[in-house]
Amino acid sequence: MRVGVQIDEKVKTTIKDAARKLTGPKKRAFMAQVAADYFDSSARKAETYLGWKRQTVQQGLHELRVGVVCLDNYQARGSKKTEEKLPELETDIHELLAGKWQADPQMKTTFRYTKVTAESVLTALAAEKDYSESVLPCRQTMGNILNRLDYRLKKHKK
Repeated sequence: MRVGVQIDEKVKTTIKDAARKLTGPKKRAFMAQVAADYFDSSARKAETYLGWKRQTVQQGLHELRVGVVCLDNYQARGSKKTEEKLPELETDIHELLAGKWQADPQMKTTFRYTKVTAESVLTALAAEKDYSESVLPCRQTMGNILNRLDYRLKKHKK
């Protein structure tokens, strides 16, 4: 027969609320301290009774035991922008579109209006600048790149 930990529901709610308001190393330290105080330093019991991730509590307990705090590197997550992966892409796009755009006639924005589509820019990069198809982004991403470079597609007037 297993002996369970008896924590009042009001205390349990308060502990969960406090953990939800913390982030990163502070949250792990709090979770580890609660696990040490109420659950005999058992991450599994903290997971069972409070619904916390066991790995997070284990990491917090390890940090508490060793005294070294692991830092989170959120900036390194995710994929880099295509312009960062291909640094010469931006200058090549500017060279391709030189003379094929016009400024905002009312001079309200810095946008460069062009009739060139993202697909035609991709084709020109592959043909004129010797980019391989596998390196170039998809049409939608190229449209986003053109927007970031302040190029806007201007439709033909009928």
